Amino acid sequence: MSKYSQLSIEERCSIARLREAGQSIRKIAATLDRQPSTIARELKRNAGSKVGYQPAYAQAQANARRWSGTRLERDDALRETILDRLAQGWSPEQVAGRLAHEAGRKVISHETIYRFVYAQLKRTNDRRWRFYLPRAKYKRGWRTKGGWPRYADRPSIHERDENIASRLEAGHWEADAMLFSIAGQAILVAHERHSRLTIAVQQNSLKADPVAATLVRMLRTVPADLRQSITFDNGTEFNRHQFIASQLGLNAYFCDPRAPWQKGGVENAIGRLRRNLPRKTNLETLPGKAIDAIIANYNNTPRKCLGFKTPAETFLPLHFQCESTPASSPG
Repeated sequence: MSKYSQLSIEERCSIARLREAGQSIRKIAATLDRQPSTIARELKRNAGSKVGYQPAYAQAQANARRWSGTRLERDDALRETILDRLAQGWSPEQVAGRLAHEAGRKVISHETIYRFVYAQLKRTNDRRWRFYLPRAKYKRGWRTKGGWPRYADRPSIHERDENIASRLEAGHWEADAMLFSIAGQAILVAHERHSRLTIAVQQNSLKADPVAATLVRMLRTVPADLRQSITFDNGTEFNRHQFIASQLGLNAYFCDPRAPWQKGGVENAIGRLRRNLPRKTNLETLPGKAIDAIIANYNNTPRKCLGFKTPAETFLPLHFQCESTPASSPG
């Protein structure tokens, strides 16, 4: 006896045609070389009360019964945990990595999370599901940006020590201005390359002097040992780099023309912050401390590159270590 197989769409078309022609269940079964019970069950289970037996409807009904749902469809608790963290701005990879970090074993893959969200987008036709994804994009990928002209008196990024590029040593920063559609509105962002810690303040003027003063205030609270270098792009707002370097006791460097990716840490941070602060945001309408709350959420989101620890968990021990280390006496 041959092994039972599901009816195909072609067989369902034949059933509908033969049934419409007045053929009995036994004659239909003989024509298709199927058991009469198979045809009877098919007509009983997959016929619509209003449309009768239609091949496409019958196929859809059969598929719906066979589909038991993905794991996230079946596991309500896991689904709610994952959606809650996605809603906080975590990426699927961060969610999957953090769950594994907390459980001590792999819980779910980030690809499963991506597939679940994409499936909901398609199944429900509800575009709001895309906001669970990083950058709220329908397709995964990265955009590129251009650069600014170079100035002769700016130290090149190629003059940096090799250990800065490796990210193994703390205290090396990148800075950039996060711009918005409304002229004059900006957020000044500083990003520590080793821990990925990010600090930011609203900046009402992008002239060189105010920007320099703000950066000095932002980084002066950081222990001197965690202020080794800072890297900028070629925007004119960083023209007072020598003042910044002298006030903070660090070295300043600049990317090549049209190569902002060379300070990829702060570029990535700004891209992530765009989820909560899109370009069309009017900073004047934000509630008080809103920017601080967004930055705090960013710094408490786990990162794959940190073994799914958060930037805050990585940076704070370094900060306390530097604070507790007595300054060496002059020789």
